[in-house]
This record gives sequence, C-alpha cells and structure tokens, in this order.
Amino acid sequence: MDKGLYTIMTGAGATLRAQATVANNLANADTVGFKAERVETETFRVPGVGLPTRIDAVARVPGFDASPGPIVQTGNPLDVAPHPNVWLAVQARDGGTAYTRAGALRLTETGLLTTAGGVPVLGDNGPLAIPPNAALEIASDGTISILPLGQGPETVATIGRLGLFRADDPALLRRGEDGLMRSEQPLPPASGSAVTVGAVEGSNVDTARSLVEMIELARQFEMQVKLIQNGERLGQA
Repeated sequence: MDKGLYTIMTGAGATLRAQATVANNLANADTVGFKAERVETETFRVPGVGLPTRIDAVARVPGFDASPGPIVQTGNPLDVAPHPNVWLAVQARDGGTAYTRAGALRLTETGLLTTAGGVPVLGDNGPLAIPPNAALEIASDGTISILPLGQGPETVATIGRLGLFRADDPALLRRGEDGLMRSEQPLPPASGSAVTVGAVEGSNVDTARSLVEMIELARQFEMQVKLIQNGERLGQA
C-alpha cells in the first residue's frame, strides 16, 4: 500500500474512534455522576521488519474529565452528591470494589441499598442492608441512621456508613466497561463532611462543546475519505 494512503487510512480510523468517544459522552449528558472521557490521537511506528517508514495513528482515552458536574437538588433523602474528589464505593458485578459518583440511591424490596443502576452500595462491612424503618437519614459524613418501626424518636439507631473514599489524583482511577471506576491502589477513606444530602451531581459533559467536536471530527473524516479516494484514482492512472 502507498505510504501516503496508509497514513491517511490510519488517521481516518483514529478519527472514527474519537467520534465514538464523543458520541458516548453526548449519550451520557444526562447521566447522574458521569465524567466525560477525554480522547487524544497519537502516532507510533509500526513494529516489524521491513516497515521502518510506516506510521500508525490511534485514538486513545487517557482518562476522564474530573471537573465537577452541576449539583441538582432533589429533596430525596436517599440522594447524595459526593464532594469534589470523593467517590462512593460499590460492589461491581464481579464482586470487586468499584467507585462511582452516581449518588441517586435506592432501596430494594429486601432493604439493600443500591445505585439507580442496581449496584450494591458498600459500607464498612460490605453491602449496606437497611432494616425496616419509619424514617431514614444520611448525614453529610455518610452515616446512616434510622428510626425503627414502632419506636419513639429516642430510639434512633446508627446502622452504618456509606463507603466514601478520596481520589485526589484522578489518574488513580480507570473506567471499566461497566462504567464504574477502579483503582489499582487502595484509596484513603474520606473524613468529615463528604456528601451533600438530598442532591445529586449531574454529568459534567459540555454538550455544546461536544457537538462542535462531533462536527469537526465529521468534517475531518470526510476530508480523509476524499484524500483516500483521490489517492486511489491517481494510483490507477
């Protein structure tokens, strides 16, 4: 293959992958706690004997935009918006610990505390199970208190605490295919006030900017395709 065509072709592939990333960001513009993925294109020499002039391009996702999203007041006592750099620990489908900022929490029929996506929320001793109660309150430090059914206000009981951890360096976290974050290093627990109760953090996707990126990438891909077509015609002349 002609060296020029090869370079343009690999660039077009990278553009398509960048489009997919931006499209995923736009699709999650209304997802609670979502952090936009960043995308970069880098070039590298193709390994192998006899190909010293071949340059490939790849669109990679080096991480995510850690800037905070808007705080949306809901009034729901189960909703929490983690403070900056604070993450809520959850139990992933594989049983391991993962992290999220999606603080729209729910109670199952069996009393298990989960995210809106059905992922169990972790406390100090594993998934949090809430006994039947007349009232429930989450404090700003994540402490969960309940008023047991049929009991007076003097019997308020503390039953656990949300698993809240700090990741001051966003590079410690990697997004999995399930959308949850993982860390190869143990994260330190968050202390003191760590969440805003009765609110959630919205997505930090900048919709207007992402739409502009999509238009620019579409034009770039169109130009790359035309260059490939022109190169093929010249090669056949």
